[in-house]
Amino acid sequence: MLMPLVQEHRGPLSVAQACQALGLPPSTYHRWEQPPRAPTVRTSPRALAPLERQQVLAVLHAPRFVDRTPAHVVATLLDEQTYYCSERTMYRMLAADAPTKERRNQAQRQRYARPQLCATGPNQLWSWDISKLALVGGGHTNLYTIEDVYSRYVVGWMVAPREYAPLACQLVAETAQRQTIRPGQLTLHADRGSVMTSEPLTNLLIRLGIIQTHSRPRISDDNPFSESLFKTLKYHPGYPGRFQDCDQARAWCAPFFAWYNAEHKHSGLLYLSPAQVHQGQAAQRREARSAVLAGAFARHPERFVHGVPVLKKLPDAVWINPPSPEPSATGQQPKEDLQ
Repeated sequence: MLMPLVQEHRGPLSVAQACQALGLPPSTYHRWEQPPRAPTVRTSPRALAPLERQQVLAVLHAPRFVDRTPAHVVATLLDEQTYYCSERTMYRMLAADAPTKERRNQAQRQRYARPQLCATGPNQLWSWDISKLALVGGGHTNLYTIEDVYSRYVVGWMVAPREYAPLACQLVAETAQRQTIRPGQLTLHADRGSVMTSEPLTNLLIRLGIIQTHSRPRISDDNPFSESLFKTLKYHPGYPGRFQDCDQARAWCAPFFAWYNAEHKHSGLLYLSPAQVHQGQAAQRREARSAVLAGAFARHPERFVHGVPVLKKLPDAVWINPPSPEPSATGQQPKEDLQ
């Protein structure tokens, strides 16, 4: 911009005047007029010669060193009475020769699929887990629970001093017999604890014809129903916090699970009890409630501005990790209340 202006007014306007008008120092103009300088390549006197560089790269890419770090290479060569260059020089040469990355063999982490499980009725999908119950004076005992995902009915539970695969096998076998589970009917879902993935339990489920599935590691959302059940238990008003021993824990859990199955009004079940849903009484209870509302409407229709109240139906399917729904107009999706 400045050079055409100076050339056009070279007679009456000097370089200094043009620079002053534009607010630039005259040295900038003179620097623009100079031809570009060739880049200067400075070579350190300590740098390796081209032949030495090729020799070092050949050593680094040799089969015995191709997956080793420069520190390992330097140490090995020193043991062989050989020294080419420093560890840092090898890193610079690798960075210039190719993108530097981890040269050691890396552990290949297994990728776990996101479990997507669906239940459209009782005794199709069970969720089970083990929770710690604190003891007075320290330590804990273990609560095993098996819950039906569709009805939230606790089909089996046990308190034991430790996590032990044969005990889990006993609980699963007795529960499956009590619920008359047929081969191919049931899926049993759990996390990846040592008992859940044990060989005795896996062999038992194969003999019983029960499909075994597991959560992804360190993702509690893959087993939400058991986690929610334990929260309901430990936040119950009568929960003592600590037990004297296994016998006291067992004595407390027995009436709790009886109450939970038969009397607990479950928000995820439209405030029906798990037993009513598990035993197929949900439709009957809904009709009875609807009859009460219809009678109230008949007596005072003015109190129901939207007409006769219609109760919601239980969901047709209950999911662990349901498929992603189509985005709604609001961009929000309802969340199911587990407990």
